[in-house]
This record gives sequence, structure tokens and C-alpha cells, in this order.
Amino acid sequence: MSSATWRNVFTYNKYAQITERAVRQSLKETERVAAEKRGVTALRYQKWENGVGGAQVYLNPEEDKGLGKPAV
Repeated sequence: MSSATWRNVFTYNKYAQITERAVRQSLKETERVAAEKRGVTALRYQKWENGVGGAQVYLNPEEDKGLGKPAV
């Protein structure tokens, strides 16, 4: 089996997600928690009309999302 076999099954983004999760889970507790915090993203939406931006709305509001727990 060649090392590029994953390309037949996953997209590159899915492959990257799987490998980053595996690496984060292999870290010691303190480093793992810090790495998971760096991986959190915030997605905002803002509607513009007539060149003026409206209020920014968070599409995934920041809340306790169970950081520090292993992924299932």
C-alpha cells in the first residue's frame, strides 16, 4: 500500500483534520489543552448595505464547548 492511498478516500482537508486530532490527542494534558484552544475558530457574519456594515453576528457563539475532553 502506498503512502498516498488516503487520497483515494479523503479530501486533503479531511485528512488534515484526522491527523491534527490524532496529534492533539497524543500530547500531554497541559500541551493538549493549549493546542485545542488554538484550534478554536470564531465565525462571524456581517451584512453590508450601501457601503455600511451592519452588526456582526457570531454564527458559532463562544461558549464552553467541552475543551479538554477527548474527541469522540
